[in-house]
Amino acid sequence: MQQALKEAQKAYEAGEIPVGAVIVCDNRIIARTHNQTEQLTDVTAHAEILALTAASTHLGSKYLQECTLFVTLEPCVMCAGALAWAQMGRVVFGASDEKRGFMLFGGKNLLHPKTKLEMGVLENESSILLKAFFRSKR
Repeated sequence: MQQALKEAQKAYEAGEIPVGAVIVCDNRIIARTHNQTEQLTDVTAHAEILALTAASTHLGSKYLQECTLFVTLEPCVMCAGALAWAQMGRVVFGASDEKRGFMLFGGKNLLHPKTKLEMGVLENESSILLKAFFRSKR
């Protein structure tokens, strides 16, 4: 999760919503990304989606059952759907998203049935960065 926080910091510095994502497989980081919706002018360029693409390319497989996604913010419904299609083995997130997080819209049922879920890991650190970003925009 520390590596995902580093990615979130990169997003913050680039003027993006500070969300970072890392995918680990066999104890190795195979993807590390951050939000790039502004940079790419693409509403789907969430950290999770970019990480899924990078990990799938790295492994040569669209299925990621043996992988873990670490992400600093609870995924949205779009990202949860993509995680389900990728059959992500485990999802670990930091801060909850009380407005757009997938837990509000069906929760774990939106993920693949075999996906393990862990919430609140480094939640405080993730929240501080997000709050600082939005405070600077007001």
